[in-house]
Amino acid sequence: MSKHVQTQYKVACVQAAPVFLDLEKGVDKAIQLIAEAARNKASLIAFPEVWLPGYPWWIWLDSPAWGMQFVQRYFENALVIGSPQWERLVNAAAENNIHVVLGFSERDGSTLYLAQAIIDNQGKVVATRRKLKPTHAERTVFGEGDGSHIAVHDTALGRMGALCCAEHIQPLTKYAMYSQHEQIHIAAWPSFSVYRGAAFQLSAEANNAASQVYALEGSCYVLAPCAIVSKEMMAMLADTPQKNQLLLEGGGYAMIYGPDAKPLCQPIPENEEGLLYADVDLGFIGVTKAAYDPAGHYSRPDVLRLLFNRKPTPRVHDFDPEYMFSEQKSND
Repeated sequence: MSKHVQTQYKVACVQAAPVFLDLEKGVDKAIQLIAEAARNKASLIAFPEVWLPGYPWWIWLDSPAWGMQFVQRYFENALVIGSPQWERLVNAAAENNIHVVLGFSERDGSTLYLAQAIIDNQGKVVATRRKLKPTHAERTVFGEGDGSHIAVHDTALGRMGALCCAEHIQPLTKYAMYSQHEQIHIAAWPSFSVYRGAAFQLSAEANNAASQVYALEGSCYVLAPCAIVSKEMMAMLADTPQKNQLLLEGGGYAMIYGPDAKPLCQPIPENEEGLLYADVDLGFIGVTKAAYDPAGHYSRPDVLRLLFNRKPTPRVHDFDPEYMFSEQKSND
């Protein structure tokens, strides 16, 4: 753990619409929210899933052929790590003395990933990660992460980790996170506004319950930022009466939970933008884990264990042909 860990502080959770398919303006808005949270004395701000440049809702509304009209624009407005837009965000964290957990569509080469970044209050990138397995139709847009992205990191605010959306209903992924003694968790969601009334498993009720259970099982603080579908997004995406039923305006249901699963703030209306705030006391985690610690005293490793490959899996491994040739000769 970091030598100087702050144990009591305020956190901020974003409920806001992205500037859809416009990276530059989206970065501007992100920096405004970062500055607002800092002015209100927050030490951490958490953003929704792929908030830059927004969630690709077209994948749930029509055929892949219809959705192709958005593909190039989404690709061109995805965030590249190390780009000028990236540096603006990193600098904003440092200038405002606040930790930032950002949800973004990452462009790496010609592939996109559902990504999150943990940036500290000095502008240092603690970690970036990618969603291990995109959910359902998301697989038509995004590549996969690997075991190295199921990780919890030392920060000045404690042991911090993040997951996206339906990763919170993956029991083995969750247990891998719990086993790393997570204290602050960011559960990023894209908006609960699609297929409302037709698919309860995609609802705010079901998925906020997943965030709350994560807090209960992991005995950790959970920030669950959630985006909003704006009028502008609806005008762009819903070009038929049917699509206006499949995707609704609003869907913002951000919340913050304590390590005993108690909601720590009042929700705001689903179509309103704002920041939710709560106070953190890492010492309280010891109280909650006295009852439940599924990766500690409440486990039975003699009965059940998790096999976890946390190594990165690059597509290409470089090697030295001369070294390989010399090794072969010595074996001969």
